Amino acid sequence: MLPTYQRVGGSSSSTANPLLGRRSFRSREKCLILLVLSTFGFVCLGGFFFLPDNFSADRVLKAYKQFQRAGPEIFIPPPPPAAHGRDEDIHRLDDREKLQEKIRKELPDEFLEKPDVDVGAGAGGAVIVPIGQHPPDEDIPLGGGGAGKGGGPARQATEGPAGVVQPPHSAGDEKEEGGEDEEAAGGGQEQEQQAQEPARSGQQPVSQRGSNQHPLTYNSTVGEDPDPAVREKRNKVKEMMVHAWSNYKLYAWGKNELRPLSKRGHSNSIFGSYDLGATIVDGLDTLYLMGLHREFDEARDWVERKFTLENVDADLSVFETNIRFIGGFLTCYALTGDRLFLEKARYVADKLLPAFQTPTGIPYALINVRNGMSKNYGWASGGSSILSEFGTLHLEFAYLSDITGDAVYRDRVQTIRSVLKDIEKPKGLYPNYLNPKTGKWGQQHMSLGALGDSFYEYLLKAWIQSGHEDEEAREMYDEAMQAIIQHMIRSSPSGLMYVSDMKFERLEHKMDHLACFAGGLFGLGGTSLNNQYSERYMEIGEGLTNTCHESYIRTYTRLGPESFRFNDGVEAKALKAQEKYYILRPETFESYFIMWRLTHDQKYRDWGWDAIQALEKHCRTPTGYTGLKNVYLTEPVKDDVQQSFFLAETLKYLYLLFSDDSLLPLDDWVFNTEAHPLPVKDRNPLYRQAPASSAP
Repeated sequence: MLPTYQRVGGSSSSTANPLLGRRSFRSREKCLILLVLSTFGFVCLGGFFFLPDNFSADRVLKAYKQFQRAGPEIFIPPPPPAAHGRDEDIHRLDDREKLQEKIRKELPDEFLEKPDVDVGAGAGGAVIVPIGQHPPDEDIPLGGGGAGKGGGPARQATEGPAGVVQPPHSAGDEKEEGGEDEEAAGGGQEQEQQAQEPARSGQQPVSQRGSNQHPLTYNSTVGEDPDPAVREKRNKVKEMMVHAWSNYKLYAWGKNELRPLSKRGHSNSIFGSYDLGATIVDGLDTLYLMGLHREFDEARDWVERKFTLENVDADLSVFETNIRFIGGFLTCYALTGDRLFLEKARYVADKLLPAFQTPTGIPYALINVRNGMSKNYGWASGGSSILSEFGTLHLEFAYLSDITGDAVYRDRVQTIRSVLKDIEKPKGLYPNYLNPKTGKWGQQHMSLGALGDSFYEYLLKAWIQSGHEDEEAREMYDEAMQAIIQHMIRSSPSGLMYVSDMKFERLEHKMDHLACFAGGLFGLGGTSLNNQYSERYMEIGEGLTNTCHESYIRTYTRLGPESFRFNDGVEAKALKAQEKYYILRPETFESYFIMWRLTHDQKYRDWGWDAIQALEKHCRTPTGYTGLKNVYLTEPVKDDVQQSFFLAETLKYLYLLFSDDSLLPLDDWVFNTEAHPLPVKDRNPLYRQAPASSAP
């Protein structure tokens, strides 16, 4: 018999059923419930600590805005599962034709325009058929008219401003003999289509030496090395360019850059969210130098019809816009004599001029080209401008003044030069930050890498570009290099030479990938003028280039990290996560190329070929090239961005590394910091200096 308090029908109503009568939980139950709630709260709230580093309060808003910008593309349904015979279904083909006809009728033409891209089905994605090179007997000169090969009429020049020298162009009825794209990472000579291309008619470029035509013609054979093995490697680089360019055309035409894995365009904060065709402008001269004339023509047509800054309501980087757009246009003008590129360069430069309206003449870093409002980055020390940005305008602006006859551009950069020459420099070094209002240095941080790098580059190259007349630039270069050698160049215990950063008179034993250009910089400084510093400059150039090569071969991928350190027993190795990525950067290959030209030491070509194989193995995808997030992993995650400078710099320097010295000789050309070659005054007839009276 159960006790009274456990009976279901007991006489005491208050204790008849504990489940009904009890008003509170026992202590053990309370503890259990509290434990469950605490665990749930910890999981929910603690999860925020494990979100990505770039998570912020406005993350959702940013995602929503990007969702809006993506437009209707977001809502395109996923492709249907593969099924045998679906593409041959007559009903399905008929429906597709009707839909395409409806789209053509309802949408404006400008939404449908896109260059032709030859693609075929292949495992893993589109297989790009490389565009044919021009046979030697069909070379296309820089200018001139006449009948096409076989007596046919030449294609008429595209309408344009008076005096335009039209670039080479494919014939409208061009017949191509197919060739398959060899995509093997080991290289190999691509099979090429043969094309007949008559020369365009147009005005001949007139040099300042009285010649009416420059004899150099850029095609698939110009600058070839006599060694067949070297030619094969150069052809591999050209095939890489075709692969990168063709996929950009296919998936991101007119956008700034390509996301090869996502198969869509990419815009970053440098140019806002506007489609300025950065890859098109950056890659123009590389296409031309490689003899890819049909692709060059497509790019030129886009520049003529589509490129504009009129509706760009965003803050653009003065520095990036200068080196990529102005530099790219100026190079194309020098190579072709086509005044379209000169007009575009001047148009962009005029848009940047309001940024120079400061008490000191030091320009702001950012400008809204729609309203002319300028400012500096919020993170820059005390509202300062950045040395590597305002100090990397001289080549383009000085050249633009010389070929237009308008002194305004040279005046702007000469003002910057005067400020930097007269200002007091701690230990002879230039800090990375300078306030444009007060003319005083900001944070005492000196670097030959990020924030400082290209300023020093332009001191030497301004002297070279001037035909060695700008003695002030050479003097400032030598003084700066002597200070850097004394205070910032160091060697590791094993003998690796590196250039460290200096912060508040203390060295940070870290070298940026961006600083790997310095090997070539010191090499050029040592050979361009025979003075008391020449031997030491060459020694440092070789040492720094070797160290950057070591940073490459000490990773699993054999591609270099963003920065690498020399401390705690570590040499030429990245330690932090944000230092381990590789974004297709060119600086190491730039030094390989320059040091090869200066020394003809075979190791530089060997190192370059090793890097090409690494790029093919780890960065190539069926739809373009992508950077890596950790070069030390066997299977690194890809960052899904094909940078515009990969086409402008990385591939150009590798192509030149395996070319003969006659292609862009260093005595006649000087490269801007985006690898756009500019002619040397009084040495190169393509400089085309305007008469003094031509200024408006």
